Amino acid sequence: MKGVRGVRAVRTRGGLSLRLDVRALLACLLLLALALAAAIALIGSGDYPMTPAEVLSTLTGGGNPGQEFIVQDLRLPRVLVGLLAGAAFGISGAVFQAVSRNPLGSPDVLGFAQGSSVGALVVIVYFQGGTVAVAAGSVVGGVATGVAIFLLAWKRGIQGYRFVLVGIGASAMLYALVLYLLTKANIVEATRATIWMNGSLNGRDWDQVGPLAAVCAALLPLLLLHGRPLRMLEMGDDAAYALGVRVDRVRVVTLLAAVLLVASATAATGPIAFVALTAPQLARRLTRSPGPNLLPAALMGAVLLVAADWSAQRLFGADQLPVGVLTGVLGGGYLLWLLARERRVGRM
Repeated sequence: MKGVRGVRAVRTRGGLSLRLDVRALLACLLLLALALAAAIALIGSGDYPMTPAEVLSTLTGGGNPGQEFIVQDLRLPRVLVGLLAGAAFGISGAVFQAVSRNPLGSPDVLGFAQGSSVGALVVIVYFQGGTVAVAAGSVVGGVATGVAIFLLAWKRGIQGYRFVLVGIGASAMLYALVLYLLTKANIVEATRATIWMNGSLNGRDWDQVGPLAAVCAALLPLLLLHGRPLRMLEMGDDAAYALGVRVDRVRVVTLLAAVLLVASATAATGPIAFVALTAPQLARRLTRSPGPNLLPAALMGAVLLVAADWSAQRLFGADQLPVGVLTGVLGGGYLLWLLARERRVGRM
């Protein structure tokens, strides 16, 4: 067993050689522990506070009927949606940034949230659809936006800044369409649409957990299996081709999976800003490892979203501030810092 900068090479008896990044592994374990701690804290928050011991006892079947109702029916679905959606946003942001080779290549910046909002608003304004229909419209809008941006940005491959610029243009157009749809809505529909667009975990139940869990169970492993090709892709198409990566196939598969994850998470929570932008970069700074760091990014996204929801409740009272508002304020500051940093190092 040899170590170089925190990387261990492990050779098994059968001759199989494995690379183990110890720092990245420890970072994943730390983020997993933080996600579980934040989840327990969020379950214990609300009008009926519970200690961590009471939460754990109730989750393992030791609570009284009142506690079981509060945890199992009211708070646990909210936390699970937060964890799953945060993981979906985090890993999707890592994929977009790896494919575009640009730290600004995030679904937040590229218009996917606006595309999902347009799909949801069309269902609300013109069809008065219920929760399931609105979620379906959000998914369709997000996927259609992803396909359109990919096709418009394609020119013998994906170049990072062209991809970002096309996405920013699409975001502006879609936001204008959102405003137009709001003017066509009556007061009830406009209020409902505005609440959805704020992005929130309030009122989430098992109806949102099941579909989002199924999508994550199918697509998260698929993306994790493409971690090495994405790492090669960050070095450029020519280098990736030379290393045996099927560049176009990897790009299409990973982007499609990432778009579906973002659209599904947005359908469950509404658009929640900047988790997809910040989670991959914070994860990379924590692991100090090259490549997209897909698993750390997913865990970081889960931590950020659940911790932000807990903070919104603690600072402003239960259900007073949607989590999307808090992440938007904090993420906007991070985006300004990132833009200043990109300009300082000469990439803008």
